[in-house]
Amino acid sequence: MSTAPKTIVITGASRGLGAGMARWFVERGAQMGLCSRSDPALPSSATVYSARVDVSDAAGMEAFVAQVEQRFGVVDLWINNAGVLGPIGPLRDAPVDGIRAHLDTNILGVFLGSQSYLKHLYRVNHRGVLINLSSGAARRGYAGWTAYCASKAAVDRFTEALVEEEAPERLRAYSVAPGVIDTGMQEEVRGCTEDQFPMVQKFHELKAAESFNTPPFVAQHFWDLAFEGPDSTETLLRLPDEHS
Repeated sequence: MSTAPKTIVITGASRGLGAGMARWFVERGAQMGLCSRSDPALPSSATVYSARVDVSDAAGMEAFVAQVEQRFGVVDLWINNAGVLGPIGPLRDAPVDGIRAHLDTNILGVFLGSQSYLKHLYRVNHRGVLINLSSGAARRGYAGWTAYCASKAAVDRFTEALVEEEAPERLRAYSVAPGVIDTGMQEEVRGCTEDQFPMVQKFHELKAAESFNTPPFVAQHFWDLAFEGPDSTETLLRLPDEHS
């Protein structure tokens, strides 16, 4: 078995879950490629390559992958974590530009990140693991979250189609709902009125109970999914509750 350090890419790694996972993976000895629209949580170093990249920019993503490949060689795990929640509220009030920006990040960003990773895997003749961040909102609709529910459902179907396209000897791909994590998205939700998001009280209750999954808990599950034990035969996964 190879003892070379694992190389992991995380998009949307400036804060929240992406930043927390990056720190956990570095502590585990991994080499990291991190990108986000603002500065990633960890600066570039001997084991980290960080860059400002918009995941909806195809040329930017290709250049980012090329730099990671040049620095670290093969990428073993790619995590499409970049995502937005808004616009929140009734669709009738949603600005078109806001909807378009949401879909550019949450859907096009996943397409381009996955495409860049696949090109890399074929270029270096390597078998890799792709994890796309999904949500419970992919499985059912929530008033006020029309864009978010649609985009996460699209991520699920996209990942299923990609599994059908690519041989398992080249790519394992999963769409994983990580559970509720107390990130900036949660702050955004808790700042809503009931007119914007009728279920807002539930999220205040979650905060009061601190009933969240943590980034290290998610990172551990992603590490195990990618590198430990037998390959999962399921494409759509949901992590358990950390405190149950």
